[in-house]
Amino acid sequence: MFQDPEFWVALAFLCAVAVIFKPVAKALATTLDTRAAKIRTQIEEARKLREDAQALLAEYQKKQRDAMAEAEKIIAQARTDAARLKVEAEKDLVGALERRKQQALERIAQSEAQAIASVRNTAVDVALAAAEKLIQSSLDPAKKQALTDKAISELPGRLN
Repeated sequence: MFQDPEFWVALAFLCAVAVIFKPVAKALATTLDTRAAKIRTQIEEARKLREDAQALLAEYQKKQRDAMAEAEKIIAQARTDAARLKVEAEKDLVGALERRKQQALERIAQSEAQAIASVRNTAVDVALAAAEKLIQSSLDPAKKQALTDKAISELPGRLN
């Protein structure tokens, strides 16, 4: 076996492989370790980015929920205000209509009073005209003169 050249070639080959394998294996392990560390760093970075993204998503979802709640409050307040304004407007309208109705009734009463006064004045004028014609036609001139003198003498007492 020690005399066999194949044995020594095989042994030399194994020694050469062992000598070369150790640095190559070390370089290969270092390269793989470096690559694994780089991958680990990238994974950690990706995990951190994912967590940040999830935190941002949660924050924006919370903001959206808050905004929706605020919008609902605003809508509810607007509906309440609209209902209150509607009731107030209806009340104001009823009041305005009542005032206008009252004003119309007052105008009608005023016009009615004016019409009655006008009819009375016309009736008095007609009655006076009729009485004058009756007196002129039924009295003789001497009696007319006596009545006129009597009316003139009573005039200062009636004016006071």
